Amino acid sequence: VLAEIRGDLSSGHIMKRLLQGDVGSGKTVIAALALYEAVKNRYQGALMAPTEVLARQHYESLTSLFQGCDHPVRIDLLTGSIKAKEKREIYERIRNHETDIVIGTHALIQDKVEYSCLALVITDEQHRFGVSQRAHLEEKGGAPHVLVMSATPIPRTLAVILYGDLDISVIDHLPAKRLPIKNAVVGTEYRENAYRFIAKEAKAGHQSYIICPMVEPGELQDVENVTDYSEMLEEKYKTAGIRVGCLHGQMKADEKNRVMEEFAEGKIQVLVSTTVIEVGINVPSATVMMIENAERFGLAQLHQLRGRVGRGDAQSYCIMVNTGDEEAMKRLEILKNSDDGFFIASEDLRLRGPGDIFGLRQTGEMQFHLADIYADADLLQEASEEARRLADEDPALTGEGHEALHTMFEEYLADRFAELNL
Repeated sequence: VLAEIRGDLSSGHIMKRLLQGDVGSGKTVIAALALYEAVKNRYQGALMAPTEVLARQHYESLTSLFQGCDHPVRIDLLTGSIKAKEKREIYERIRNHETDIVIGTHALIQDKVEYSCLALVITDEQHRFGVSQRAHLEEKGGAPHVLVMSATPIPRTLAVILYGDLDISVIDHLPAKRLPIKNAVVGTEYRENAYRFIAKEAKAGHQSYIICPMVEPGELQDVENVTDYSEMLEEKYKTAGIRVGCLHGQMKADEKNRVMEEFAEGKIQVLVSTTVIEVGINVPSATVMMIENAERFGLAQLHQLRGRVGRGDAQSYCIMVNTGDEEAMKRLEILKNSDDGFFIASEDLRLRGPGDIFGLRQTGEMQFHLADIYADADLLQEASEEARRLADEDPALTGEGHEALHTMFEEYLADRFAELNL
């Protein structure tokens, strides 16, 4: 995988590559080595993460990794919560190339951030960013190399790959000693057993996540919400001395960070949350992921949530509570029987449709005039590779036998520009 990325960086062409690997497979180390390549060649690199906690974690791990390197590496962390004076100093360092690698959140794409010579842009957990946000960061460097990392490509991502926009690198092995997660799809009658199991894990020094689809009670019956659920568990575990935390997207950023940090430090044993923890932090002692109303989530999202556990040496478990019908149970069985991110994303693609290619919608069919995105996936991939070869050999399409293709391409561009009023 590293050889593929290094090959791209030295090829003379702009890299656009997806790095796919399950949680804990070593994506961050690959990202660090790619950034180091840029720094050694006197360029800057940027790594954008979707949450402040994740950005800080990357900052700490990369700072530690680069200590003692032959070539010194200057790293800055830029997030929304940093004080204005400190931000101005960081902006200045970035502009004057006094920092080599900038790690941060959406703060990296603010207008005030001006890079001296940005050559490599890496986005972590790529599906959490809108297409326009990623494009904005890429524009900051003129035409930098782009590496997007994800534990599971969601349907839209997979559709883009089939269109040939991204090359794929796959890390298909987990670190030694990493035990596979044990999965169970259960009905609501299993809940009390699950609560006892979570308490037993807490007594053994382990932690648990419980995911609910909603923040507060709503009109939908039988759909669990974080507010009521966390209060119920607090009451249930009060005498056992198990501390329950509550986390959701409507909380203020500093409050969310505080709860996530307390969970990471082991002060909270059970965290009841919405999907905001989908790209949370690395908590090796978390061993149980319980997902309520699992049928309401896409397979790729469930796989991403499951990836929050199984990061340490202890056996981990994923309990999916199904309140849906037999059809929902069949869908969840796919996840129960596979931990292959690409297979799960392919099934999600088949079941939900690839969504809007420009990232504005996440589900829905994509209509092709001739091809079927599911049945003709291999043919689409072959066409993508042929188009890439042609672009390398005859980019202007002026060679012999390419006249008709050139005309079609010009007409296609004219139509697209007309739609955009350009």
